Amino acid sequence: MNKYKGYSLRNRVFFGFLLVCLLCVVATSLVLYFVLRDNSLKQSRTDMQEKTNAVMRYLDYAVSRSLIETKDLPQVLGNKIYEIADINQHDIIIYDLQGNYILSNKERDMVAQQKIPVNIVNKILSTDARVDIKGYDRVKDVSLTSSYLILKNNELQPIAIIYIPLYHNESAYLDIVHDYVKYILFVDIFLILFSIWVSWVTSNSLAKNITKFSDMITRITLFENDMHPIRYYKNDELNALARAYNRMILQIQDQKERLRFKASEEAWREMAKQVAHEVKNPLTPMKLTIQNFERKFNPEDPSITDKVKQMSKTMVDQIDLIATVASAFSEFAKLPEKNNEVININAEMEDILRVFSDDNVFLHANKSKIMINMDRIYLSRIITNLVTNARQAKSDDRKLMINVDVEQHQRRVIISVQDNGIGIPENMYERIFEPNFTSKNSGMGLGLAMVRKMVEDYKGEISVKSEVGKGSTFTITLPVNM
Repeated sequence: MNKYKGYSLRNRVFFGFLLVCLLCVVATSLVLYFVLRDNSLKQSRTDMQEKTNAVMRYLDYAVSRSLIETKDLPQVLGNKIYEIADINQHDIIIYDLQGNYILSNKERDMVAQQKIPVNIVNKILSTDARVDIKGYDRVKDVSLTSSYLILKNNELQPIAIIYIPLYHNESAYLDIVHDYVKYILFVDIFLILFSIWVSWVTSNSLAKNITKFSDMITRITLFENDMHPIRYYKNDELNALARAYNRMILQIQDQKERLRFKASEEAWREMAKQVAHEVKNPLTPMKLTIQNFERKFNPEDPSITDKVKQMSKTMVDQIDLIATVASAFSEFAKLPEKNNEVININAEMEDILRVFSDDNVFLHANKSKIMINMDRIYLSRIITNLVTNARQAKSDDRKLMINVDVEQHQRRVIISVQDNGIGIPENMYERIFEPNFTSKNSGMGLGLAMVRKMVEDYKGEISVKSEVGKGSTFTITLPVNM
């Protein structure tokens, strides 16, 4: 199951940015469409107004030469109306102020509307502007706009109602809009595809940088020595995060140096105490031996020669013990130089454990050939120390058995040394690898400390599990390093 709830940050950025782009594209396209459509319809109305105005200008000119009344219109416009209709290419029908037919450019029996309805007449006379009534001519299958205007004489007195039927098709104006819409859709599809690409690239770039920062931050530990700064040169919000991370690793490295110095100082202080303690132990019997010999010294004693030899032997034994202590601590303080080589750990383990052939030491491996890049001497000292400790933990109640297991899992090698000895109390787990700690009556407690130091030199780990009265298991995990 996915440990993250909801969409990932990359998907949220991608879909969010894409949604904004789509909304912008759709909104601008719809606005542009309605604006063009409205402008087309306005242009259609403007054209109609221009046509009616042109007709009225001709009519006004025809009746403006003298003062005429309604009854004079057939005589004044009888022939003129045909000319005006032909020039403007529109039918012209003239009614009196009661809506009755007077004359037209067509034969009277071909005029569909012989009388204007009273409600339309009242509406026309009540306003001084043009009155348009929209309709539909089923015969011609086109839209019909009936325009009614007032004709006035030269004294601006209403003398007639002019009816101009305007046959027009608004779809002709909308066809232009539809052509624009096709281009708009083409551009919109291109913008949408471009938005998807930009959204994907932007979200991927952001997610990649954040994942990179997250991985580098996750790898930060007090034991990690290889901490690299983030190299990010873009001047954005992630740049501040990169600078904060770089400052943080500098602070961590500084703290690590301080902790390392403090830990080293503390370790050497404890080491000095242990060295002093181990050296002091043989000095006390040496001092007592010399004082006792001086107090009882008698040159005439017949056994004086034997006593001198005995004192000399005691002194030499104690001096050898001091030299052993010094050598042991020197060996711990400075391990030999590593000489890594690719070795077959199965064969090496057999050679190492051959020294303990008299004991019940058994070797097991999950593969016939396990290769590792490591120093032979380091491996020998690690295994020898662990097996020696297992032998020293022998229980008096049962026969000692030591199992050494070697397993390879992917890029790791796991070595375990298990015994059935007396075991280790749980409260000693944390101190068992300290340089000056030992649970035995003899020894200086440097063996396991040296083992841990050598294992950690190879970036490995060592752990212990034990049960009092049943035995202990030391487990080492090492990288293959090949």
